[in-house]
Amino acid sequence: MTGRRVVRGGVVAAVGAWATLVGVAAPTATAQPCPDAEVVFARGTGEAPGVGGIGQAFVDSVRAQAGPRSVGVYAVGYPAGDNFADRIGFASTVVDGVRDAADRVQTMAADCPDTKMILGGYSQGALVAGFVTSAEVPAGVPAEAVPQPMPPEVAEHVAAVVLFATPSADFLGQFGAPPVTIGPLYQQKTLELCDPGDSICSGAPGGGPNLAHAMYAFDGSVNEGAAFAVSRL
Repeated sequence: MTGRRVVRGGVVAAVGAWATLVGVAAPTATAQPCPDAEVVFARGTGEAPGVGGIGQAFVDSVRAQAGPRSVGVYAVGYPAGDNFADRIGFASTVVDGVRDAADRVQTMAADCPDTKMILGGYSQGALVAGFVTSAEVPAGVPAEAVPQPMPPEVAEHVAAVVLFATPSADFLGQFGAPPVTIGPLYQQKTLELCDPGDSICSGAPGGGPNLAHAMYAFDGSVNEGAAFAVSRL
């Protein structure tokens, strides 16, 4: 069963610090060909190309907890746009991310079979990363319009999946998007983190992102997610 944890840490007055994190870029690919581990991370909506603020905090925490093991990073290449009202455009954005992330995971599995991968994402990026694990194309989605699920054997190369603020089914339903269903081969290695006050992942009313949606780098979530991932390397 997918590990879903609710973050209960208090929301601190860290808006200024959050602003310094948003848009922090990371290298598109790891500097060495076959690190011990690689984080494949999809940034959130509107963040500058790279892994984004939450992603960078997560990568830093993984590296700090991984000890002497080398940790590469790959920033999923996709628009991360906020054009939710344009259902076709929004779907295309997510599909671009799913395709790029899946391509990276499969390439690393083939070229660096001993590298343990950590798949992650924040907000819209969590939606992308979640769909990458899917065992089948979601109902109602034209199979020819989206990447096919990754081969089952690829799952052996993914040590952990860590998702921050995955958009809820209620939120996605506003835009005609299907909910994320973690594939059975990934369920036992997946941790989803959602603040109960987060309007995007908790299903709470309010529509758009609120302050709680921005607090994952400050309430202990990234460290919890990193500890989970490192424990599975």
